[in-house]
Amino acid sequence: MAHLGLVGIGVMGSAFALNLAENGHDVSMLDRTKDKMSAVAHEATTAGLRGALSGFLDPKEFLSSLLTPKTVLILVPAGGPLDAVIASLKPHLSRGDILADLGNSNWEETERRGADLDPFGIRFLGMGISGGADGARHGPSIMAGGSPDSWSALEGPLKDAAATFEGEPCCAWFGPGGSGHFIKMLHNGIEYADMQLIAEAYGLMRDGLGMDAAATGDVFEGWMNGPLNSYLIEIAAEVCRASDPKTGNAMLDMIHDAAGQKGTGRWSVIEALHLGAATSMMVAAVEARNISADWDARQAFEERFGSGAGKLSDDRSVFLKRLETAMLAAKVGAYTQGFNVLARASDTFGWGLDLAAIARVWRAGCIIRSVMLDEISDAFEANPGGDLAQAPIFAERLASGATSLRETVVAGISANHAMPSFGAALNYYNLRRTGRGTANMIQGLRDRFGAHSFERIDDRGVFSNGPWHRSD
Repeated sequence: MAHLGLVGIGVMGSAFALNLAENGHDVSMLDRTKDKMSAVAHEATTAGLRGALSGFLDPKEFLSSLLTPKTVLILVPAGGPLDAVIASLKPHLSRGDILADLGNSNWEETERRGADLDPFGIRFLGMGISGGADGARHGPSIMAGGSPDSWSALEGPLKDAAATFEGEPCCAWFGPGGSGHFIKMLHNGIEYADMQLIAEAYGLMRDGLGMDAAATGDVFEGWMNGPLNSYLIEIAAEVCRASDPKTGNAMLDMIHDAAGQKGTGRWSVIEALHLGAATSMMVAAVEARNISADWDARQAFEERFGSGAGKLSDDRSVFLKRLETAMLAAKVGAYTQGFNVLARASDTFGWGLDLAAIARVWRAGCIIRSVMLDEISDAFEANPGGDLAQAPIFAERLASGATSLRETVVAGISANHAMPSFGAALNYYNLRRTGRGTANMIQGLRDRFGAHSFERIDDRGVFSNGPWHRSD
């Protein structure tokens, strides 16, 4: 009898099945394609993995091969395909059995599925898993949500399969319901902002300084020697330096500039708006992808208004040094926004999220892993309810990097470069450090046209209307 069941033997599912087998777990697989399961099982046998992999085409036979209570991991596309899998398994499940969704599901759908299965005694977990196919095979970051007793039944094998950082598994349970998928969603929102910053930095170097792809790769590699050390910066250098086997050109120069997305960045922005939290850098990243995808309109705009992105007047070495400092300050903004949303969600939904533990889980295996996450976990350990940007190390980076951030944005904008994410980082910083802003004008206007009332600065807590509402 197998320890675990795994439904969906695609790229991620096959990689995770091999990971579990390598760690000594016997796994039953369920998929519509027998050949895929046979290939994965053969690979496990050939590699001498400790666990056995067995394939099934029929849900009932698949579930009969599992130890009781039955524990099933599901790695299929979110939405309809996932619901179809659950519907096919449900008639053959008993009270106490566990289903765990490891896909990129919307957290509210995870809550709905859990509520639908609860009357039947079927336990449901929603787990965010990050790291792509390579992470699934060799150790992903795993963020679980659901009932604690369900987690205890899966904790062992999942921690075996997870990435580790200094011997600690990057795998944890964080709270009830959809909390795990919510955390994964925000991970991806931060990832969107981080990737957009890298893309904008690349554009400044390519179009503003006239650097070729290999030279920009050298810059990214150099950043790996400092506080910007991260997986995304590392692979940015790799992408820049790769050659196209077909043409011999830089591979990056042959890639069509229309970015795809699967929705998690957009969901992050929507949820933040519902929670009243700022995610301007994620908004900028999502909008930049939306505009990039509208390729025909961009060509028409260029024909009508002319091409932008001119040369920068700054000395190259001076600008690159400034850009590195600006990037660091901007990343502080992106992480601050992401963790502020998580904190707001935790308070609103009563999840009790441990922000330091979330940062620790992201230190290895996931896409946004970086040396900064170790510092973030330390900051939240020292002050669990604090604002990340005001933790000593990050406050210093903002204070020392603000000038570079401003000068980088000014230089880029002055040369007609699009800098939505860097610009959002600068505006976020300026808005938050403005003790007396301009929202008094907004409140005045709201009161004038809608009698919404406002607080006076000399009588806080008391709401009143302006003189424009007097009838005399």
